[in-house]
Amino acid sequence: MKRFFILFFILSFKLSAQTVCDLQSRKKLESTLENLSQENNPNNPIHLQAIEIGQSFLKTPYVEKTLEVPGPEQLVINLMGVDCTTFVETVLGLTRISQMGKFSMKDFEEELKKIRYRQGENKGYTSRLHYFSDWIHDNEQKGIVMDMTQAIGGISYTNKPSFMTENPQFYPQLSQKENVDQLRIIESAIVKRSYYFIPKDQIHSVEEKIQSGDIIAITTTIPNLDMVHVGFAIEKNGRIHLLHASSKNKEVEISTLPLHDYLQGNRTQSGIMVGRLVELSK
Repeated sequence: MKRFFILFFILSFKLSAQTVCDLQSRKKLESTLENLSQENNPNNPIHLQAIEIGQSFLKTPYVEKTLEVPGPEQLVINLMGVDCTTFVETVLGLTRISQMGKFSMKDFEEELKKIRYRQGENKGYTSRLHYFSDWIHDNEQKGIVMDMTQAIGGISYTNKPSFMTENPQFYPQLSQKENVDQLRIIESAIVKRSYYFIPKDQIHSVEEKIQSGDIIAITTTIPNLDMVHVGFAIEKNGRIHLLHASSKNKEVEISTLPLHDYLQGNRTQSGIMVGRLVELSK
């Protein structure tokens, strides 16, 4: 009987063959979409709507590795527990469909897939945008975000991520050699691109060029990683803070310290990249 219930549970809450969403997340998603449909203002700028939706997730628990489910790659929808990346993806997906005036679970599913996977297609584990610098690049190509880092004063950033292929033991899916080989190709492509960042001691000087709703990706001094954290910029008392899923405090929060000061206490955080949400055509 227990085995039958588990199987029924899994099958009941898939939105499509490649998507899984448990009961609690499904209920929260339905409620969120209903609220958005009633409160939606299509003239609200996308960056402000992102902040409104992002703040509705305050106190949501921080949970790691919610995307790592057994078997073939599936689009995981989880609104009950988020990490820093899935928080950004979830808020961005909800914001974009709200701007489109679409409020079905299917609409959200399709938009989240577009954001999370290379060229918007789930073609297996390696098609997921694992490195956030690659995420920014791919979503800029799709017209979802614009990398503003150089425009607001960024300097050249040496970006050579290889952590995943150097540490396959941390990723069950990398027990398959073909996945490791494909990720090496992806890492090689990332290295060939030009990237820019704002060093952390210069963030204060460019704060006025960062707006609420911008995506803030925190770069690192660790040589085989690109980013160590991500969230949204949010203005608070005239300063830019970080709206993010905090691994330290285990929930979605607004940083107590301004963004500039937030980075100063962490030796492995070197600076930021800034992605701006692209307005949808009305």
